[in-house]
Amino acid sequence: MSDQHYYDELETRDQAQREKEQFAQLSTQLTHAKANASFFTDLLKDIDPQSINRDVLAGIAVTRKSDLVTKQRELPPFGGMTAQGTGLIGRLFQSPGPIYDPEGRQPDYWRTARAFHAAGFREGDVVLNTLSYHMTPGGFIVEGGARALGCAVIPAGPGNTEQQLEILRDLKPNGYCGTPSFLRILLEKCDGAGIDTSFMNKALVTGEALPPSVRDWFEGRGIKVGQVYATADIGAIAYESPAREGLIVDEGVLVEIVRPGTNDPVAEGEVGEVVVTNLTSQAYPLIRFGTGDLSAVLAGESPCGRKNMRIKGWMGRADQTTKVKGMFVHPGQVNQVVKSFAEIQKGRLVVTNADNRDAMTLQCEVENGTDDLAKAIGETVQTICKLRGGIEFVAPGSLANDGKVIDDIRTYE
Repeated sequence: MSDQHYYDELETRDQAQREKEQFAQLSTQLTHAKANASFFTDLLKDIDPQSINRDVLAGIAVTRKSDLVTKQRELPPFGGMTAQGTGLIGRLFQSPGPIYDPEGRQPDYWRTARAFHAAGFREGDVVLNTLSYHMTPGGFIVEGGARALGCAVIPAGPGNTEQQLEILRDLKPNGYCGTPSFLRILLEKCDGAGIDTSFMNKALVTGEALPPSVRDWFEGRGIKVGQVYATADIGAIAYESPAREGLIVDEGVLVEIVRPGTNDPVAEGEVGEVVVTNLTSQAYPLIRFGTGDLSAVLAGESPCGRKNMRIKGWMGRADQTTKVKGMFVHPGQVNQVVKSFAEIQKGRLVVTNADNRDAMTLQCEVENGTDDLAKAIGETVQTICKLRGGIEFVAPGSLANDGKVIDDIRTYE
């Protein structure tokens, strides 16, 4: 990290050099996965790792996030996709689905230090981390990067707002990581409580969209905001640079954009599913992993001088699985709630973002809804989805017959 403008020299490699070096990494990764993970032994049986190139890579079947639940149930705990014994993995997580996520033991396993650096974080910063540390890997994904960069981390997690106000007042962290909506909640509550927050000047946000009006609101308070696109399976996929023109793909992954539901890469600029190959994880060497997220490749290089591929950022979901307050919600979870109550004839989860704050409401076709039933359904939603949601009773037959279990009607400025 000799140049403070860039995290390392990898960011300014020309694309030909990057392609050569990354495909050498990929050859090693394929050899490792094929030899040590039964799922990849089968998936790659006709692939010669020494002959890998873009065309050969495109011929490998995409393994989608939606496949993980089935694969892990068939062969617990990780569907034969880990290349190390379970006891040799650093941490084991459960994300909604349920999906089990392993974390290897190398420093900055999820590779988020680069994103923090691009967002202006440096050694000696104090970071309030409000992503969850309970069962899911979110808190650890960003903590690993912040600590690798030399920052001190406050493992606050989400919620407990009053306690977090005390932390802000007493410890005065100059950095934040978490969802943008929770940062705004904290700052507004500090305003109401008369707590000065002028010490906070940078943030790395994830898990939600960052509309221009929200960014402007933060910057009006002197807080510079960067974004990182990461998942619990892969870690960092892409991050925002000071140029703010799309998201730059992380140096530790290969990204392809494919036509949803297929293995086929699309033309530059065409919207498709983000498919990622992890080049750095020996524990969980995911090859052509379909995230279920939609994006598109931006033409050219970033004005900031970083030369890797850029994507437009999150543009929706390729399936009905959606992300609410940084947590994935799956159609199977909604169906599990509905099946838990004989009174519910049909259900649909509606996701909204009034005032740029995510909210979800489970609409239930019920003959005679009561407050007690609504309370019980709400508790079940929180247990299964790990998020609170409103409950709305509607008349039987009133929900549209369109096959939707999750209806994401959020709009962004």
